Amino acid sequence: MAARNAFTRKLLFVCSRNRKRSLTAEKLFAGTHGMDVRSAGTQPGARVVITDGLIGWADVIFAMEKSHIARMRQKFPDAMAGKRVIALHIADDYEFMQSELVDELEARVGEHLELPA
Repeated sequence: MAARNAFTRKLLFVCSRNRKRSLTAEKLFAGTHGMDVRSAGTQPGARVVITDGLIGWADVIFAMEKSHIARMRQKFPDAMAGKRVIALHIADDYEFMQSELVDELEARVGEHLELPA
């Protein structure tokens, strides 16, 4: 893996409504050195609705469920082409910033990125 300090990695976290899981991830990883973090939701009523611009902005997209990836690929096939997309397999069973969700996000994202201790 290249040195994290060499550039800022742009991370996009996606769930359905951008109110619990992806918003927690954004708040959790925002301010982490070498990371620029945003979040969005796939549903029309999401707090921030996913766009092709957000997809294009991101270096890595972390989706909470495979269904989110399928929805983005269906709606934004051109923007999704060649993107690094990772399914975290985190069910919609948590509240915003719930400690168990924070622990799960740190563990799952940590499998793919070098996180500070």
